[in-house]
Amino acid sequence: MQNTLFHAENISQSTDYITSAKTQFQFRARLFKAIFGRDTEQSKRWRLELYNALNDSNYTDPDALELNTIENVLYITMKNDISFLVDSQMTLYEQQSTYNPNMPLRGLFYFSQLYQIYLAKNNKILHKSTVVKIPAPNYVVFYNGKREFPDRQILKLSDAFDGEVKSGCFEWTCEMININKDHNSALQKKCKPLYNYVSFVSRVNKSKESGLHTKDAVNEAVEWAIGENLLEGFFKIQKEEILGMILTEYDEELTFCNWFEDGVEEGIEKGREQAVLDSVRSFYSNGVSIDLISKSLNLTPEKVKEIVKDVVLI
Repeated sequence: MQNTLFHAENISQSTDYITSAKTQFQFRARLFKAIFGRDTEQSKRWRLELYNALNDSNYTDPDALELNTIENVLYITMKNDISFLVDSQMTLYEQQSTYNPNMPLRGLFYFSQLYQIYLAKNNKILHKSTVVKIPAPNYVVFYNGKREFPDRQILKLSDAFDGEVKSGCFEWTCEMININKDHNSALQKKCKPLYNYVSFVSRVNKSKESGLHTKDAVNEAVEWAIGENLLEGFFKIQKEEILGMILTEYDEELTFCNWFEDGVEEGIEKGREQAVLDSVRSFYSNGVSIDLISKSLNLTPEKVKEIVKDVVLI
């Protein structure tokens, strides 16, 4: 068994790590979308408040926002985005709990889909001698992960260009706004729904730091939010749905961990390196990060990268 590329004693610790991390990160994104990305009168109003706070505008008609949300079009992980049109601007909001320097490229892919929809909806044809006017893009990522970042940061696609680009003729950017506690306080004061969202997430984090499991931490935070009447009673009305989000994600993670352990145990039983290689490729193709695969299978990140270099993500 010593010839295998991992140690059996790491399995339980690794799967616990994956469960805690993925469940914690996903509930923030789903809650953000539940607050700002629905077609209810309440969500429309909160979405308008967020837009006004970010742009120092004073729009008063929530129906002026035309919601255009694409789910799972390009990648299965692209299910947390909120995009809408205001006047001549196309805005996309996304919540992220982990820092991702590839957001400008994701935004480029996402906006290409939104522009195709916009052109088709407005009967605009590109094959003509006059300029086809399109809304200006505005891509904002709300970050509330554990790593420390400034209040605002501009991520550039050009940072990902392979090799020196002298012309500088093409650029695509993403503005990352840190909405963790004690960051962008002025913005949160302008947008009470955002402040309530941040307060709730901070409460969950505080409970988890005290030793509570994610499910228990969220349940405690929901009860606290109800007592504080956060989001105008949203947590009281949507309590079962919010808790259901967490339970569903927890069940998904348990399923993943069972699948993970089955794959590892099969690799140990077979005692063949090929089984481990197959597991690495399978985990990677299903969206597990190189870092988590490395920790879980006791491989170096360099080894994992070498194994998955030919894997094509759909």
